[in-house]
Amino acid sequence: MTEAELLSLLKNVAYPGFSRDIVSFGLVQKASFSEGKASVVLEVSSGDSTLPLTIKQAAEKELLKHSAVEEAEVVVRTKGDGQKAQSISTSEANLAGVKRILAIASGKGGVGKSTLTANLACALARSKNMDGKTLKVGVMDCDLYGPSIPLLLGASDRPELVGDNILAPVESYDVKCISMGLLIDEESPVVWRGPMIMKTIQQFAENVKWGELDYLLIDLPPGTGDAQLSLAQVLPLDGALIITTPQKAAVDVARRGARMFEKVNVPLVGVVENMSYLVEPSSGERRYLFGQGGGSTTAHALKVPFLGEVPLDEEVRMGGDHGTPVVLVNQENPSSRAFSEISQKILEILPAD
Repeated sequence: MTEAELLSLLKNVAYPGFSRDIVSFGLVQKASFSEGKASVVLEVSSGDSTLPLTIKQAAEKELLKHSAVEEAEVVVRTKGDGQKAQSISTSEANLAGVKRILAIASGKGGVGKSTLTANLACALARSKNMDGKTLKVGVMDCDLYGPSIPLLLGASDRPELVGDNILAPVESYDVKCISMGLLIDEESPVVWRGPMIMKTIQQFAENVKWGELDYLLIDLPPGTGDAQLSLAQVLPLDGALIITTPQKAAVDVARRGARMFEKVNVPLVGVVENMSYLVEPSSGERRYLFGQGGGSTTAHALKVPFLGEVPLDEEVRMGGDHGTPVVLVNQENPSSRAFSEISQKILEILPAD
Protein backbone atom coordinates (compact mmCIF):
# COMPACT_ATOMS: atom_id res chain seq x y z
CA MET A 1 0.00 0.00 0.00
CA THR A 2 1.17 3.52 -0.73
CA GLU A 3 1.21 6.44 1.70
CA ALA A 4 -1.67 8.01 -0.23
CA GLU A 5 -3.77 4.87 0.24
CA LEU A 6 -3.07 4.84 3.97
CA LEU A 7 -4.02 8.50 4.24
CA SER A 8 -7.22 7.75 2.37
CA LEU A 9 -8.12 5.17 5.03
CA LEU A 10 -7.21 7.53 7.88
CA LYS A 11 -9.53 10.19 6.45
CA ASN A 12 -12.35 8.00 7.79
CA VAL A 13 -11.14 8.65 11.35
CA ALA A 14 -12.82 11.74 12.78
CA TYR A 15 -11.08 13.95 15.34
CA PRO A 16 -13.03 13.15 18.57
CA GLY A 17 -15.91 15.57 19.00
CA PHE A 18 -15.65 17.05 15.50
CA SER A 19 -16.76 16.19 11.98
CA ARG A 20 -13.34 16.81 10.44
CA ASP A 21 -10.89 13.91 10.06
CA ILE A 22 -7.38 13.52 11.54
CA VAL A 23 -5.70 13.89 8.13
CA SER A 24 -7.37 17.23 7.44
CA PHE A 25 -6.34 18.42 10.89
CA GLY A 26 -2.71 17.68 9.96
CA LEU A 27 -2.16 15.10 12.71
CA VAL A 28 -0.49 12.48 10.48
CA GLN A 29 3.30 12.90 10.58
CA LYS A 30 4.27 9.62 8.94
CA ALA A 31 2.52 6.70 7.23
CA SER A 32 4.24 3.64 5.76
CA PHE A 33 3.42 0.05 4.80
CA SER A 34 5.66 -3.01 4.66
CA GLU A 35 4.94 -6.75 4.55
CA GLY A 36 1.36 -6.42 5.70
CA LYS A 37 2.10 -3.92 8.50
CA ALA A 38 0.80 -0.35 8.45
CA SER A 39 2.86 2.04 10.58
CA VAL A 40 1.51 5.49 11.39
CA VAL A 41 2.81 8.34 13.55
CA LEU A 42 0.35 11.00 14.73
CA GLU A 43 0.96 14.19 16.69
CA VAL A 44 -1.75 15.88 18.75
CA SER A 45 -1.93 18.94 21.01
CA SER A 46 -4.44 18.49 23.80
CA GLY A 47 -4.81 18.66 27.52
CA ASP A 48 -7.19 15.68 27.37
CA SER A 49 -5.17 12.67 28.47
CA THR A 50 -7.70 10.23 26.99
CA LEU A 51 -7.47 11.72 23.47
CA PRO A 52 -4.27 9.95 22.26
CA LEU A 53 -5.60 6.50 23.15
CA THR A 54 -9.00 7.23 21.59
CA ILE A 55 -7.42 8.34 18.31
CA LYS A 56 -4.92 5.46 18.34
CA GLN A 57 -7.65 2.82 18.73
CA ALA A 58 -9.88 4.41 16.10
CA ALA A 59 -7.01 4.67 13.59
CA GLU A 60 -5.84 1.09 14.10
CA LYS A 61 -9.40 -0.19 13.77
CA GLU A 62 -9.87 1.69 10.49
CA LEU A 63 -6.56 0.46 9.05
CA LEU A 64 -7.34 -3.17 9.89
CA LYS A 65 -10.55 -2.99 7.88
CA HIS A 66 -8.45 -3.14 4.73
CA SER A 67 -7.73 -6.66 3.54
CA ALA A 68 -4.06 -5.90 2.83
CA VAL A 69 -3.39 -4.75 6.40
CA GLU A 70 -2.51 -7.64 8.68
CA GLU A 71 -1.05 -5.52 11.48
CA ALA A 72 -1.51 -1.86 12.37
CA GLU A 73 0.78 0.14 14.60
CA VAL A 74 -0.24 3.71 15.43
CA VAL A 75 2.00 5.86 17.60
CA VAL A 76 0.47 9.06 18.98
CA ARG A 77 2.82 11.78 20.17
CA THR A 78 1.58 14.76 22.19
CA LYS A 79 2.95 18.31 22.08
CA GLY A 80 1.44 19.10 25.46
CA ASP A 81 0.79 22.81 24.91
CA GLY A 82 -2.84 22.48 23.92
CA GLN A 83 -2.73 25.59 21.73
CA LYS A 84 -3.69 23.96 18.42
CA ALA A 85 -6.45 21.95 20.05
CA GLN A 86 -7.87 25.09 21.65
CA SER A 87 -7.86 26.94 18.29
CA ILE A 88 -9.62 24.03 16.63
CA SER A 89 -12.16 23.81 19.43
CA THR A 90 -13.12 27.50 19.41
CA SER A 91 -13.53 27.82 15.65
CA GLU A 92 -15.30 24.48 15.28
CA ALA A 93 -17.74 25.32 18.07
CA ASN A 94 -18.86 28.56 16.41
CA LEU A 95 -19.03 26.96 12.95
CA ALA A 96 -20.83 23.84 14.14
CA GLY A 97 -23.89 24.76 12.07
CA VAL A 98 -21.87 25.13 8.85
CA LYS A 99 -21.87 21.95 6.80
CA ARG A 100 -19.25 22.81 4.17
CA ILE A 101 -16.47 25.42 4.09
CA LEU A 102 -14.90 26.10 0.70
CA ALA A 103 -11.96 28.44 0.08
CA ILE A 104 -11.87 30.29 -3.25
CA ALA A 105 -8.23 30.96 -4.11
CA SER A 106 -5.91 32.10 -6.88
CA GLY A 107 -2.20 32.49 -7.35
CA LYS A 108 -2.22 36.02 -8.76
CA GLY A 109 -4.54 38.97 -8.49
CA GLY A 110 -6.89 40.25 -11.15
CA VAL A 111 -8.34 36.89 -12.18
CA GLY A 112 -11.90 37.72 -11.06
CA LYS A 113 -11.89 35.55 -7.95
CA SER A 114 -14.18 37.78 -5.89
CA THR A 115 -16.63 38.18 -8.78
CA LEU A 116 -16.74 34.42 -9.15
CA THR A 117 -17.19 33.98 -5.38
CA ALA A 118 -20.16 36.36 -5.30
CA ASN A 119 -21.87 34.75 -8.29
CA LEU A 120 -21.22 31.21 -7.06
CA ALA A 121 -22.69 32.14 -3.66
CA CYS A 122 -25.85 33.48 -5.32
CA ALA A 123 -26.08 30.43 -7.60
CA LEU A 124 -25.76 28.09 -4.62
CA ALA A 125 -28.32 30.10 -2.62
CA ARG A 126 -30.75 29.55 -5.48
CA SER A 127 -30.18 25.78 -5.46
CA LYS A 128 -31.98 23.18 -3.36
CA ASN A 129 -30.87 20.21 -1.33
CA MET A 130 -32.18 16.65 -1.59
CA ASP A 131 -35.12 17.55 0.65
CA GLY A 132 -36.16 20.33 -1.71
CA LYS A 133 -35.10 23.09 0.69
CA THR A 134 -33.21 26.15 -0.57
CA LEU A 135 -29.55 26.09 0.40
CA LYS A 136 -28.25 28.50 3.04
CA VAL A 137 -25.04 30.20 1.96
CA GLY A 138 -22.51 32.61 3.47
CA VAL A 139 -19.40 34.43 2.27
CA MET A 140 -16.43 35.34 4.44
CA ASP A 141 -14.34 38.01 2.70
CA CYS A 142 -10.77 37.38 3.82
CA ASP A 143 -9.25 39.68 1.23
CA LEU A 144 -8.63 42.17 4.00
CA TYR A 145 -6.50 44.60 2.00
CA GLY A 146 -8.93 44.81 -0.93
CA PRO A 147 -12.40 43.76 0.28
CA SER A 148 -14.82 43.81 -2.66
CA ILE A 149 -17.54 41.32 -1.66
CA PRO A 150 -19.84 44.04 -0.21
CA LEU A 151 -19.80 45.93 -3.54
CA LEU A 152 -20.33 42.78 -5.60
CA LEU A 153 -23.26 41.63 -3.44
CA GLY A 154 -24.78 45.07 -3.00
CA ALA A 155 -24.28 44.91 0.79
CA SER A 156 -23.73 48.21 2.59
CA ASP A 157 -25.20 47.87 6.10
CA ARG A 158 -22.92 47.68 9.11
CA PRO A 159 -22.95 44.32 10.92
CA GLU A 160 -24.92 44.52 14.17
CA LEU A 161 -23.75 43.40 17.58
CA VAL A 162 -25.93 40.51 18.78
CA GLY A 163 -23.98 39.57 21.87
CA ASP A 164 -20.73 40.15 23.72
CA ASN A 165 -18.25 40.72 20.85
CA ILE A 166 -20.53 38.76 18.48
CA LEU A 167 -21.52 40.22 15.10
CA ALA A 168 -24.42 39.24 12.89
CA PRO A 169 -23.38 38.91 9.23
CA VAL A 170 -25.06 41.23 6.70
CA GLU A 171 -27.49 39.48 4.34
CA SER A 172 -27.94 40.30 0.66
CA TYR A 173 -29.69 38.16 -2.00
CA ASP A 174 -30.17 35.48 0.71
CA VAL A 175 -26.39 35.29 1.17
CA LYS A 176 -24.86 36.10 4.57
CA CYS A 177 -21.55 37.93 4.39
CA ILE A 178 -18.88 39.48 6.56
CA SER A 179 -16.10 41.69 5.23
CA MET A 180 -13.62 44.28 6.38
CA GLY A 181 -15.35 46.49 3.81
CA LEU A 182 -18.44 46.48 6.05
CA LEU A 183 -16.46 47.44 9.15
CA ILE A 184 -14.34 50.38 7.96
CA ASP A 185 -14.95 53.53 5.96
CA GLU A 186 -14.71 53.23 2.19
CA GLU A 187 -11.62 55.43 1.96
CA SER A 188 -9.78 53.87 4.93
CA PRO A 189 -6.80 51.69 3.99
CA VAL A 190 -5.99 48.49 5.90
CA VAL A 191 -2.30 48.80 6.82
CA TRP A 192 -1.62 45.72 8.89
CA ARG A 193 1.15 43.23 9.44
CA GLY A 194 0.73 39.45 9.55
CA PRO A 195 -0.40 39.00 13.18
CA MET A 196 -3.33 41.39 12.68
CA ILE A 197 -4.38 39.50 9.55
CA MET A 198 -4.47 36.21 11.46
CA LYS A 199 -6.35 37.80 14.37
CA THR A 200 -9.03 39.23 12.07
CA ILE A 201 -9.58 35.96 10.22
CA GLN A 202 -9.86 34.21 13.57
CA GLN A 203 -12.46 36.76 14.69
CA PHE A 204 -14.44 36.27 11.46
CA ALA A 205 -14.58 32.57 12.37
CA GLU A 206 -15.19 32.86 16.09
CA ASN A 207 -17.03 36.17 16.60
CA VAL A 208 -19.55 36.13 13.77
CA LYS A 209 -22.87 34.39 14.30
CA TRP A 210 -23.05 32.32 11.11
CA GLY A 211 -25.81 30.03 12.35
CA GLU A 212 -27.00 27.21 10.10
CA LEU A 213 -25.33 27.21 6.66
CA ASP A 214 -25.00 24.61 3.95
CA TYR A 215 -21.99 26.36 2.42
CA LEU A 216 -19.59 29.03 3.63
CA LEU A 217 -17.41 30.38 0.81
CA ILE A 218 -14.12 32.02 1.78
CA ASP A 219 -12.88 34.71 -0.60
CA LEU A 220 -9.09 34.79 -0.24
CA PRO A 221 -6.55 37.37 -1.37
CA PRO A 222 -4.12 36.21 -4.08
CA GLY A 223 -0.90 34.45 -3.20
CA THR A 224 0.24 32.20 -0.36
CA GLY A 225 0.80 34.64 2.49
CA ASP A 226 -0.47 35.18 6.02
CA ALA A 227 -4.17 35.10 5.16
CA GLN A 228 -3.99 31.71 3.45
CA LEU A 229 -1.89 30.11 6.16
CA SER A 230 -4.03 31.61 8.93
CA LEU A 231 -7.15 30.32 7.25
CA ALA A 232 -5.83 26.78 7.04
CA GLN A 233 -4.90 26.90 10.73
CA VAL A 234 -8.11 28.47 12.04
CA LEU A 235 -10.91 27.09 9.84
CA PRO A 236 -11.91 23.46 9.25
CA LEU A 237 -11.77 23.73 5.44
CA ASP A 238 -13.49 21.04 3.40
CA GLY A 239 -11.70 22.07 0.21
CA ALA A 240 -10.24 24.80 -1.98
CA LEU A 241 -11.33 25.94 -5.43
CA ILE A 242 -8.54 27.34 -7.63
CA ILE A 243 -9.29 30.19 -10.05
CA THR A 244 -7.05 31.07 -12.99
CA THR A 245 -7.16 32.79 -16.35
CA PRO A 246 -5.81 31.20 -19.54
CA GLN A 247 -2.46 32.99 -19.82
CA LYS A 248 0.73 31.30 -18.71
CA ALA A 249 1.58 33.85 -16.01
CA ALA A 250 -1.71 33.16 -14.19
CA VAL A 251 -1.49 29.40 -14.71
CA ASP A 252 2.03 29.08 -13.29
CA VAL A 253 1.19 31.11 -10.18
CA ALA A 254 -2.12 29.27 -9.70
CA ARG A 255 -0.29 25.95 -9.50
CA ARG A 256 2.05 27.27 -6.82
CA GLY A 257 -0.90 28.59 -4.85
CA ALA A 258 -2.66 25.26 -5.11
CA ARG A 259 0.38 23.38 -3.82
CA MET A 260 0.17 25.42 -0.61
CA PHE A 261 -3.22 23.87 0.18
CA GLU A 262 -1.81 20.39 -0.40
CA LYS A 263 0.94 21.10 2.14
CA VAL A 264 -1.62 22.01 4.82
CA ASN A 265 -3.82 18.99 4.00
CA VAL A 266 -6.71 20.89 2.40
CA PRO A 267 -8.12 18.95 -0.58
CA LEU A 268 -8.50 20.69 -3.94
CA VAL A 269 -12.07 20.59 -5.24
CA GLY A 270 -11.19 21.68 -8.77
CA VAL A 271 -10.08 24.46 -11.11
CA VAL A 272 -12.15 27.17 -12.82
CA GLU A 273 -10.88 29.22 -15.76
CA ASN A 274 -12.17 32.79 -15.78
CA MET A 275 -12.04 35.31 -18.67
CA SER A 276 -11.71 32.37 -21.04
CA TYR A 277 -12.89 34.05 -24.23
CA LEU A 278 -14.84 36.96 -25.67
CA VAL A 279 -17.81 36.37 -27.97
CA GLU A 280 -18.03 38.73 -30.94
CA PRO A 281 -21.61 40.13 -30.91
CA SER A 282 -21.88 40.32 -34.71
CA SER A 283 -20.52 36.90 -35.66
CA GLY A 284 -20.75 34.85 -32.45
CA GLU A 285 -17.09 33.93 -32.91
CA ARG A 286 -15.01 33.28 -29.80
CA ARG A 287 -11.85 35.33 -29.37
CA TYR A 288 -9.29 33.92 -26.94
CA LEU A 289 -7.69 37.17 -25.80
CA PHE A 290 -5.57 35.65 -23.02
CA GLY A 291 -4.72 32.34 -24.67
CA GLN A 292 -6.50 29.02 -24.44
CA GLY A 293 -6.47 25.90 -22.27
CA GLY A 294 -4.78 27.29 -19.16
CA GLY A 295 -7.49 26.10 -16.80
CA SER A 296 -7.65 22.55 -18.09
CA THR A 297 -3.84 22.36 -18.11
CA THR A 298 -3.75 23.48 -14.48
CA ALA A 299 -6.40 20.94 -13.47
CA HIS A 300 -4.50 18.16 -15.25
CA ALA A 301 -1.23 19.11 -13.53
CA LEU A 302 -2.94 19.14 -10.12
CA LYS A 303 -4.92 15.96 -10.88
CA VAL A 304 -8.24 17.58 -9.97
CA PRO A 305 -11.47 18.18 -11.93
CA PHE A 306 -11.71 21.05 -14.39
CA LEU A 307 -15.04 22.65 -13.49
CA GLY A 308 -15.52 24.97 -16.43
CA GLU A 309 -14.80 28.17 -18.34
CA VAL A 310 -16.36 31.58 -17.67
CA PRO A 311 -16.30 33.94 -20.66
CA LEU A 312 -15.50 37.65 -20.61
CA ASP A 313 -18.73 39.62 -20.59
CA GLU A 314 -19.55 43.28 -20.01
CA GLU A 315 -22.73 42.34 -18.16
CA VAL A 316 -20.67 40.58 -15.49
CA ARG A 317 -18.67 43.77 -14.93
CA MET A 318 -21.78 45.92 -14.85
CA GLY A 319 -23.45 43.58 -12.35
CA GLY A 320 -20.40 43.80 -10.09
CA ASP A 321 -20.28 47.59 -10.27
CA HIS A 322 -23.97 47.88 -9.37
CA GLY A 323 -24.07 45.11 -6.76
CA THR A 324 -26.39 42.94 -8.86
CA PRO A 325 -24.71 39.58 -9.65
CA VAL A 326 -25.31 38.56 -13.25
CA VAL A 327 -26.29 35.04 -12.19
CA LEU A 328 -29.44 36.57 -10.67
CA VAL A 329 -30.10 39.36 -13.16
CA ASN A 330 -29.79 37.44 -16.44
CA GLN A 331 -29.81 33.67 -16.16
CA GLU A 332 -29.47 33.31 -19.95
CA ASN A 333 -26.20 35.21 -20.07
CA PRO A 334 -23.33 32.83 -21.06
CA SER A 335 -21.30 33.75 -17.99
CA SER A 336 -24.37 33.32 -15.79
CA ARG A 337 -24.94 29.84 -17.20
CA ALA A 338 -21.28 29.02 -16.57
CA PHE A 339 -21.52 30.13 -12.93
CA SER A 340 -24.64 27.99 -12.46
CA GLU A 341 -23.03 24.92 -14.04
CA ILE A 342 -19.93 25.30 -11.86
CA SER A 343 -22.08 25.61 -8.74
CA GLN A 344 -23.87 22.38 -9.63
CA LYS A 345 -20.55 20.58 -10.04
CA ILE A 346 -19.48 21.85 -6.61
CA LEU A 347 -22.71 20.42 -5.17
CA GLU A 348 -21.84 17.04 -6.69
CA ILE A 349 -18.21 17.02 -5.55
CA LEU A 350 -18.85 18.53 -2.11
CA PRO A 351 -22.46 17.73 -1.18
CA ALA A 352 -23.87 19.39 1.91
CA ASP A 353 -26.33 16.59 2.68
